[in-house]
Amino acid sequence: MIFYASLLVVPIALWLWWPLLSERRFKAFWLASGVTALLAASPVALILAMRQTSLDYFTIAHLQVAGGWILASLVLAFLFALVREVVGLLRWLLGRPMSAAARVHWTIISVAGALLIAGVGVSQALIQPQVHEQDITLQGLPAEFDGLRVAVIADIHASPVANARHVQGIVHKTLAANPDLIVLPGDMVDGDAATQAANLAPLSQLKARYGVFAAPGNHEYYSGYQTWAKVFRGVGLHYLENQTQRIRINGRMLAVSGVGDPAYGRLSQQNVDPLVPEGLPPDIEAVARQAQGADFHVLLAHQPKLARDNAAHGVGLQISGHTHGGHILGMDRWLVAPVNNGFVRGEYDVERMKLFVSNGAGQWAGFAVRLGVPSRIEILVLRKA
Repeated sequence: MIFYASLLVVPIALWLWWPLLSERRFKAFWLASGVTALLAASPVALILAMRQTSLDYFTIAHLQVAGGWILASLVLAFLFALVREVVGLLRWLLGRPMSAAARVHWTIISVAGALLIAGVGVSQALIQPQVHEQDITLQGLPAEFDGLRVAVIADIHASPVANARHVQGIVHKTLAANPDLIVLPGDMVDGDAATQAANLAPLSQLKARYGVFAAPGNHEYYSGYQTWAKVFRGVGLHYLENQTQRIRINGRMLAVSGVGDPAYGRLSQQNVDPLVPEGLPPDIEAVARQAQGADFHVLLAHQPKLARDNAAHGVGLQISGHTHGGHILGMDRWLVAPVNNGFVRGEYDVERMKLFVSNGAGQWAGFAVRLGVPSRIEILVLRKA
């Protein structure tokens, strides 16, 4: 999504600063437009730098936070500029056109306000997630599973920004909620395992009565999938790669499955062989076969957009992440939901299956902005319909 957004930064920057032309401030127009476009395109440049390993990831991750702040500011400034044009049109229709100086002042104030609001969004994204508990009613849930507490820790994105101390806080809060089962539906890490595995180490402390299970997310594929898979198992996670684990609870059988992610098959300098793609595609048919005979099937699928396909294979509850809840109110429904087949956060009924999309417990450094969509450790209390 960041790559697609970068295609718009130049026309948006030109349109944002065009009032300078009406006052014949040509040098100021080109300077302001150029600087705005370059800064807003920096998130893409940093992703490319990470893939080429031209900078160390510690530096890249912190620069990404700043780049995401600028990109979010440009989006907000665009909205303010849209209001500027609407007000200008209304004043023209009323015979009281807006002066060129007034348009320039509006633009400068809008950019300053956008930077301030986006800065608040960055601060909200980087704080510790809160525990959010809710009941979730499920068709076909056996009475023996009623009241089961499932902790969902999605999208941690452990990195130099969301470092070991941050992850340790997530672990403490999760354990304090006393879940029966803990699931991590992908995007646990960013960066290469050689330098970033220590940020994930606190996950080894996660314990639950019926186990701790994880599945791949798209970011697991970007920096050496096979190496990261070994790290996950090394910290005690049951890492489900198109696999199902059966758990006996009160005499009935619960199947917990994890599928691969559609981002599979990536080349990376951190792959065992940089010329050979790694990872595995999602295989819902394989996990459905493994779950046959279970009394209820919970599926960990990082991206929610394949929910309709998964519902057709007898899944009772799909738990996903990936969207970060949409990041920003407004952007969630108009931008994030459409590219995820309409799913962005919370509960959805998909045929007889329930889909739950988590807000996420962390934040990718490349767009660390949240406005009205807080990060969460979700506690789902399963309830029989």
